[in-house]
Amino acid sequence: MTEPDALAALAALAHPTRLETFRALVAHEPEGLATGDLVERADLSQSTFSTHLAVLAKAGLVTSEKRGRNQIQRADIGTLRALMVFLAKDCCGGRAELCEPLVADLACC
Repeated sequence: MTEPDALAALAALAHPTRLETFRALVAHEPEGLATGDLVERADLSQSTFSTHLAVLAKAGLVTSEKRGRNQIQRADIGTLRALMVFLAKDCCGGRAELCEPLVADLACC
């Protein structure tokens, strides 16, 4: 992941509606959620929510696929993983003593 990609992902997640949407999508992997379900959860209009979804998609955090009559949204776990690795490597600077506790915390999942 490049620095501009990381900044785009972090900026996309720096809004309560988008962060909650992404968290819901991660929790519903791999099946995803219908856009209508996400709109209801967010308690926003379709057009307002679509703007938030577009920001997440542009940052590479969410993908969409048509399933029958529904548009299914899914978290892009690869992008999440890349962002986490980028942050750990960038912030730890290759210093194992800084990264090991982080890796241990992530291993709980």
